[in-house]
Amino acid sequence: MKPINDRVVVKPAKAETKTKSGIIMPDTAKEKPQKGEVIAVGPGKDDVAMTVKKGDKVLYGKYAGQEMNYKGEDYLIMREDDILVIL
Repeated sequence: MKPINDRVVVKPAKAETKTKSGIIMPDTAKEKPQKGEVIAVGPGKDDVAMTVKKGDKVLYGKYAGQEMNYKGEDYLIMREDDILVIL
């Protein structure tokens, strides 16, 4: 996968299955993760260099990106502006 312009492909982290106290959460109570790893980065837009790079761990907005499934794996495609923090 090679994103275009200012797009970034992110592999979301797995949803937590237990709380910190050890309680196992049912599937209906699991929240969609808001962090992941950058898999691919586009070249940028209008001669503005991209800030994130492949391999960065990032936090993004709750409803950011377009979900897709590629070769059995789930990914998000989003604009670099949707990324809030590089961890």
